[in-house]
Amino acid sequence: MTQLPPHTAKKLGLVIDLDTCVGCHACVISCKGWNTENYGAPLSDQNPYGADPSGTFLNRVHSYEIQPPKLGDGPAPDAQLVHFPKSCLHCEDAPCVTVCPTGASYKRVEDGIVLVNESDCIGCGLCAWACPYGARELDQAEGVMKKCTLCVDRIYNKNLPEVDREPACVRTCPSNARHFGDFADPDSNVSKLVAERGGMDLMPEQGTKPVNKYLPPRPKDQLARQDEQIDVLAPFLAPVATETKGFLSWLDKTLEKL
Repeated sequence: MTQLPPHTAKKLGLVIDLDTCVGCHACVISCKGWNTENYGAPLSDQNPYGADPSGTFLNRVHSYEIQPPKLGDGPAPDAQLVHFPKSCLHCEDAPCVTVCPTGASYKRVEDGIVLVNESDCIGCGLCAWACPYGARELDQAEGVMKKCTLCVDRIYNKNLPEVDREPACVRTCPSNARHFGDFADPDSNVSKLVAERGGMDLMPEQGTKPVNKYLPPRPKDQLARQDEQIDVLAPFLAPVATETKGFLSWLDKTLEKL
């Protein structure tokens, strides 16, 4: 079985903002596209256009409807839809690594990324059983386990522009809900986000010490009682000036004469 490194130089990972994720699945599609075109083995699909399609995805988005708690004497808040992206969390104490019988699963000393050496993987599925987050998937075509690599082939690729040297899911997120960085650096963008927004571990009771963090949804403002009507465009309809001046004043007077 593979041993975990006692210390890693970096702790590369993701911060996922559950407040701004809109559930568009752009991260899912970009992850599938990048890894299928550039990964060691394509992420296969089975019967993709049939009645019962299936396939291998390294990132998935689940959506849940939740009921926020009532605060104070105000009305009960409306139910809220929360989109929850999920992929490998690159845990510090990764059980998927220590349970692997061939050493195919390992955690890198230099940056803490958990990877799979596909040439050594026998597809036994023990890592999938050990992972409490369901982040591992067996590729049915290749017969080996697949997982998020944090796009290791992008983040160190000097042939790419520096702006593109981040995971594909982060690069493509339209709502800026995904952030990439080094958690070992207290001054990194991800470390600051976790400190400012109260970043949380997923299922901390498992003791895996996940590197990836989640930012909780912010409480939604109660703008009015449920029986009140709100014109959301009202602020934009108010005039910015009561009198026109200069060229606009001349143009207004000229058009009135027509």
